Amino acid sequence: MDTPDVGIPPRLARGMSMAEQYAYLRTHPSRRRTLVTAGAVAGGLLTGCAGSPRARTAPTASPSAGSTVVPFGRHLAFGSDPRTRMRISWQVPAPVRAPYVRLGTRADELGGKVPAEVRVLRTPGVDGVRAAVEQYYVHASLDALLPGTTYYYGVGHEGFDPADAGRRATIASFRTAPSGAERFVFTAFGDQGVGRAAAAVDRLLLEADPAFHLHAGDICYADGTGQGRTTDGYDPTAWDAFLRQSEPVARSVPWMVTTGNHDMEAWYSPDGYGGQLARFSLPDTGFDPRTAPGAYTFTYGNVGVVALDANDVSYEIPANLGYTEGRQTAWLRRTLSALRADGNVDFVVVFFHHCAYSTSTHASDGGVRARWQPLFDRYQVDLVVNGHNHVYERTDALKGGRVGRTVPVGASVDPARDGTVYVTAGGGGRDLYGFPAGVPESYEGRVRDRDAVDTFHWTRSRERAPETVEWSRVRYRGFSFLTVEAVGGPSARLTVSALASGGRRIDRFEVRRGS
Repeated sequence: MDTPDVGIPPRLARGMSMAEQYAYLRTHPSRRRTLVTAGAVAGGLLTGCAGSPRARTAPTASPSAGSTVVPFGRHLAFGSDPRTRMRISWQVPAPVRAPYVRLGTRADELGGKVPAEVRVLRTPGVDGVRAAVEQYYVHASLDALLPGTTYYYGVGHEGFDPADAGRRATIASFRTAPSGAERFVFTAFGDQGVGRAAAAVDRLLLEADPAFHLHAGDICYADGTGQGRTTDGYDPTAWDAFLRQSEPVARSVPWMVTTGNHDMEAWYSPDGYGGQLARFSLPDTGFDPRTAPGAYTFTYGNVGVVALDANDVSYEIPANLGYTEGRQTAWLRRTLSALRADGNVDFVVVFFHHCAYSTSTHASDGGVRARWQPLFDRYQVDLVVNGHNHVYERTDALKGGRVGRTVPVGASVDPARDGTVYVTAGGGGRDLYGFPAGVPESYEGRVRDRDAVDTFHWTRSRERAPETVEWSRVRYRGFSFLTVEAVGGPSARLTVSALASGGRRIDRFEVRRGS
């Protein structure tokens, strides 16, 4: 549900990019002063964020008694090198003094304090809809760690020490990446939100014991409309619930997120990413971490991973279309080239939100295909993971948008010979979608060979171009997530499985290069 007019006439907002809306609000003050104030918009809503163009000052509110303020919502992310760098983030419900992390290789022997920074996110109120909200996110950078090592940590602040006897239950752990190629598992999904289904998928994911998790965007749905407009319905406190929900997994499993259309929160910055910069500390390996935090890369073992911000190229939802002016695509080309030239990298996995190939509700985005699919072909990307459509759907191996090889359940594919498999893993917990009328949901080997599907893709003019496709190989309408087992050595392979929320496997295939 949309909020009331917040200063931009709806007829104008519909035709404006996010940056244009932000500029309009700066030059056309709203009569709703509780929403758009000089300090909120012209001065920026995000404060205390080191390195951010929205950085301003530390919180002005007086810190509360530290002993009564309990941290929550812990979530990890790799730094630029998963072998030696980890970022720990959390939230506090009120201002605190001198936040920190204690770290050690034993739970009962945590070391000295590593200082942390507080990033304050201020969301203005809307008359008759919500009060103003101020949220406090804390981040610590841990560098010079040892590869392949389990560390224990506790987060605290003045008056709250995780090493105290009564606080030791708050201690969590993580493991750094190994120095060489070892067998490991990672997981992936998109479109999660807050609720029973999302929490159930989290619990099942934790049982898979992943080395890290890829979240393909539409993380929380605080912005329930997802059009990147200041008139979108928005509840910032949904993030509090989300971070509490994901903490049992994200406190020990690096939670590597990228940006979906519902993650463009127009309240905070021209591109809508001020909120993401406040809540997450992601690798600074992208082309511009302060402008596009959802675009970055890291290498874990023998797998190179690339995160992309598909809002930059989406024809369907154009609020941020072209906002990087081609810099992200140029960076993607350089990154894929470097990964393919790295003799220690066997496989390249790319993840982003909007679908390159899907037949469900949002179908396929022509902007993604036009900008990025030729690069995926050129550099023989091994696996592409998307969200956006709230289903599980997997293609055959594709080259140039055509089937290079059919990949039934249980089959093996060689991307160098056959092409790239695209997976839509949008069953992370949000309300589910379906498939075109008359199209059966297929899984567990019951897949009709060459099952043609009538669908469409989005054009630059935001029209739906009909197409009949034969690449939709496996479909499942239910909550689910991916597990990917990576094995190195002479028989290097990726084993990709999709698990339903009850634990039942609904798909499986292998990626082997040179097979």
